[in-house]
Amino acid sequence: MPKFDWQGQSREGDMLSGTYSAGNKDEVLARLRAENITPRKVSKQAREISFSIGTGVSHQDLLIFTRQLATMIDAGLPLVQCLDILGTQSDNKSFAKVLLGVKGHVETGATFSESLRKYPKVFDELYVNLIAAGEVGGILDTILTRLSEYIEKNVKLKRQVKSAMVYPISILCIAILVIAVMLGKVIPVFEEMYQEFKGATLPEPTQIVIGISNSFTSNWYIYFGSLAAFLIFMTVTLNNPKGRKVFDALILKFPVIGSVMRKITVARFTRTLGTLLASGVPILDSLEICAKTSGNKTVEAAIYHAREKISEGKDLASPLMETGVFPSMVVQMIGVGEQTGAMDQMLQKIADFYEEEVDVAVAAMTSLMEPIMMVFLGGLVGGLIVAMYLPVFELAGNIG
Repeated sequence: MPKFDWQGQSREGDMLSGTYSAGNKDEVLARLRAENITPRKVSKQAREISFSIGTGVSHQDLLIFTRQLATMIDAGLPLVQCLDILGTQSDNKSFAKVLLGVKGHVETGATFSESLRKYPKVFDELYVNLIAAGEVGGILDTILTRLSEYIEKNVKLKRQVKSAMVYPISILCIAILVIAVMLGKVIPVFEEMYQEFKGATLPEPTQIVIGISNSFTSNWYIYFGSLAAFLIFMTVTLNNPKGRKVFDALILKFPVIGSVMRKITVARFTRTLGTLLASGVPILDSLEICAKTSGNKTVEAAIYHAREKISEGKDLASPLMETGVFPSMVVQMIGVGEQTGAMDQMLQKIADFYEEEVDVAVAAMTSLMEPIMMVFLGGLVGGLIVAMYLPVFELAGNIG
């Protein structure tokens, strides 16, 4: 946390000076006024060199903060005091700096939502808009409770996405490593041994494997360079809007994984939209936030299409059906929710249902992937071993 040197005048007229650690200059000014000191000069000390990756604030930090703040607001504590307590007691220094910065902005007259908006990497649009709705409606504690529930379920969904993708990726990485070791270290030993069998003709599979091994040991930098180029290409493609759009469309059509990803996107969309509508956020603003937080360009385009149609006076269910992205059951339930005037409750029920479906689908996919990946890895490694032992088997047969 940066330090500020200050000079000020007390009520008695004495000139005072000191150093405070604070998130920004506004915090120092607010603290001095609270201590009945008239600020004369506040300057920031030379910044220390530091390196950080990302915001340094995890979803768990945000979840705990939201729950604790909801409890404090419900108990009647002033917002500034709540932020001061949570910022001072936070174990995460990065988050503590953010909270004290928010507190400083609130003390200077900004609303809570405006103060949060100054830290977009920590508090996204959904979070800020819900807080703004809570401030306008005078139900900030209720909104914070809903936010904490939403964050908890969203973290669960992200964890399920990781568990669905980590296993096959880790097995693939292990396979690449094992094959590289065998081609670079193990097979050359067999090759030296077979060179002693003068005049003997090696089986064709053995010759192919030895040829691949020689190519790998001589040109290993080409193989690893190609792998690195592929990873860079995929990274650039995913960071490019057009490339990401194509990838996201393909992932939804991919066997097994596509079904799971579709259920995850439906659960995220319905949970987000239901939380926003229940909190009083207008539907057009809610759909825009849902589109930005969907995590899939195909789903994002579908939501924007629905938003455009709603702005023209249509209902939500019809344009969602036109996109073909959302299952018909989901669209029909949304249509029923619109007709009965309880769409937020219907969306929450859909989200609950699909989150349970995701649990079952991820478990089934993992059970299916395990034998497939083990057969793939075992077949690959076993094929190399059998190819290298074929001359030994032939020699034993000839001796017999």
